[in-house]
Amino acid sequence: MKTVSILGATGSVGVSTLDVIERHVDQFSVVALTTNQNIDLLYDQCIKFRPKLAVVANVEHADKFIAKFKGESYMPELASGQDGLKLAASMAEVDCVMAAIVGAAGLPATLAAAAAGKHIMLANKEALVMSGDLLMSLAKQNNSQLLPIDSEHNAVFQCLPVGNDTCEIEKIILTASGGPFLTKTLAEFENITPEEACAHPNWDMGKKISVDSATMMNKGLELIEACKLFNVNVKDIEIVIHPQSIIHSLVAYPDGSMLAHMAYPDMRVPIAHALAWPKRISSGVDVLSLTEIGALEFSKPDYDRFPCLKLAYDAMDAQQSATTVLNAANEIAVDSFLKEKIRFTDISLVIDATLQDIEHVVVDELDVILEKDQQARIFACSFIRDSLTRH
Repeated sequence: MKTVSILGATGSVGVSTLDVIERHVDQFSVVALTTNQNIDLLYDQCIKFRPKLAVVANVEHADKFIAKFKGESYMPELASGQDGLKLAASMAEVDCVMAAIVGAAGLPATLAAAAAGKHIMLANKEALVMSGDLLMSLAKQNNSQLLPIDSEHNAVFQCLPVGNDTCEIEKIILTASGGPFLTKTLAEFENITPEEACAHPNWDMGKKISVDSATMMNKGLELIEACKLFNVNVKDIEIVIHPQSIIHSLVAYPDGSMLAHMAYPDMRVPIAHALAWPKRISSGVDVLSLTEIGALEFSKPDYDRFPCLKLAYDAMDAQQSATTVLNAANEIAVDSFLKEKIRFTDISLVIDATLQDIEHVVVDELDVILEKDQQARIFACSFIRDSLTRH
């Protein structure tokens, strides 16, 4: 019986994780669940899965959550804020931690899980983008197994040789759907609405990740994540547009072989793999019908259409704290777009301006990462306020 803590239980990845666990209640037990402020869903999850600990990160909602248990015979222990998230990530009773909090908010808890030597299922790509070297070093020092949940990185993990770190690879190919605007004319981009950007053709995701997919910043973040996770150079990673989202990634070898991971676009596939690794369990997703799919398409990404992807390459080339700045500026820009303060095309302008303004330094500890993250957010907000208007 594996014990599991889910950081970000009320998000799409958290909900999918609980779906897989519910199919295998004889193998997994939920010890801790967290949310930022979705206390209604967290309450329902607690009643169903009976965790020992529940965490409401937004302290303003903690009392409301406690009140929901009035009259119940069961009530979990309650914690709040970043301290609560770190507790959920490092509890002695926990074997596996699903790190699924979106954005920089999930970084401290993910680092706490690594320091505690947990089996980490990493769905929070920002943890590697902001502090990849620090996280990987911490995981290695504490014998913490880190398994990627992003479908692309989980696919790469499955295509790499098992137990042979010295095996050379030619390159890693990350696939990208191209999002909802792959065929939209560039002239129409300025009028894209948040609702349109969140309507992904293949994946059911949260708003922030959906916008990242529409700008292809998600693939830029995944590029950085792959470099850190698999210890490869940025030049050894190729990004390919693949609208069907059936092949999730490929690994090419020097002998001309290329291994691909294929599955229907459903996050339960990588979640089930990471939960049961090195074994296999049912995810609830059907096996591919190749004859039903029929044909698969591939093309090169267009930087004019997806300037955010080029900015991610630039940040990776700059190294140091540039990737932290990139991530912070993107979070601010996407939030502003969702609130209709800026246009869709302004997102890349905010990121570019922030990358050029903030000095990039060597990142060797969490305080430096958080400082650069804060500097980038402040500048991005001021740039939006002073230089951009919605209309």
